[in-house]
Parts: sequence; C-alpha cells; structure tokens
Amino acid sequence: MTDEPPTGPLKPKSPLGQEIGAKAARKLRAQRHVKRTVWFGLGMMGLIGWSVTIPTLLGAALGIWLDQRFPGGRSWTLALLVAGLAIGCWNAWYWVTREDKAIQEERQDGDE
Repeated sequence: MTDEPPTGPLKPKSPLGQEIGAKAARKLRAQRHVKRTVWFGLGMMGLIGWSVTIPTLLGAALGIWLDQRFPGGRSWTLALLVAGLAIGCWNAWYWVTREDKAIQEERQDGDE
C-alpha cells in the first residue's frame, strides 16, 4: 500500500456528497472561465466585425485605384468589393468556428 493520494476524482456515494462534489466542480469550472466576460464577448464581436470590414475596404480601395489607372468597361471597384466581402466572411467564419471549437472542448473537459 502506498501513501500517494488518488489521481482520479473520488465518487461519493451519498446524495449530499454528490451535491457538494457537483458544486465544487462548478466552482472550479467558473474559475477556469474567468476570461469569458462581457468585455471578452464585445471584443470577439469587434474582431469578427473588423475581420469582415478590413478585407472589404481593401478590396474597394484597390478597385478604385485600378479603375482610375485602367479605365474600361468593367468595374474593378465592384468586383474587388465583392471579393473582399467574400474573403472577410470566410475570415469571420474561421474565427467563429475556432472559438466554438474551443468552447466545446472546454465543456467536454468539464464534463469528464
């Protein structure tokens, strides 16, 4: 017999022990999720907004520059604005998917 503490969580058999264990687990999860505040959510909304806005504006600016340098029958501004918007939407989708995956992994870690 060794004097080492058990490595896994203990499973209390009494209802009171289970309730105390569940509350303790919730507190530990809450302490790990301190970074998830209102400011974090607003920052994420800002990140997503700018990840769409910047490529769209860059595409429009490049299109205006091309239309001034090389006038023709096609509108580079409109084409590159749409291309920038598509890139921005893909970029926002990437950030949202990445954050959702991190949240799901944290939930799974908390359930185990």
